[in-house]
Amino acid sequence: MKKKFDIKKYFLLIFLISIISLLSAVYIEFVLNEKPCKLCMYQRVPYIISIFICFLGFASQKKIIWLSFLTLTFIFSSILAGYHVGIENNIFSEFSGCTNSNMNLINKSDIIQSLNKKLPSCKEVNFEILGLSLATINLFISIFISLYTIKLVINEKNRSS
Repeated sequence: MKKKFDIKKYFLLIFLISIISLLSAVYIEFVLNEKPCKLCMYQRVPYIISIFICFLGFASQKKIIWLSFLTLTFIFSSILAGYHVGIENNIFSEFSGCTNSNMNLINKSDIIQSLNKKLPSCKEVNFEILGLSLATINLFISIFISLYTIKLVINEKNRSS
């Protein structure tokens, strides 16, 4: 007899993956002093959202709703990470938010202050793990979670039918 998959454990797993991902990003930024680009910062948002979704899904009786929200969150994360990987590999051009433009500043102190706050370009890969950029790793994780969560949603719908 096939054992029923425990969706509560899945929510807990995604919760832990999200916490570890965010703590890793904060560690890399503040301890290793590798400043993230704007897209790197945006890629943290789906993980923050997933923490709340997992918490609500774990406590809720209507798990399929929260699995659906989790699916949408990681599909969005996949798109964002895919766009970032595309920028890193010159498939897409950088959006204006990724570049630092100091040309409109007139005051010398404003220019110095702006340079001190400079974020890296989204094209630059400043940190790699096993030869992969963090955006690439995020893309793989997000796609895997999206596909597996879609599978769970389909299984839950078939089970309730």
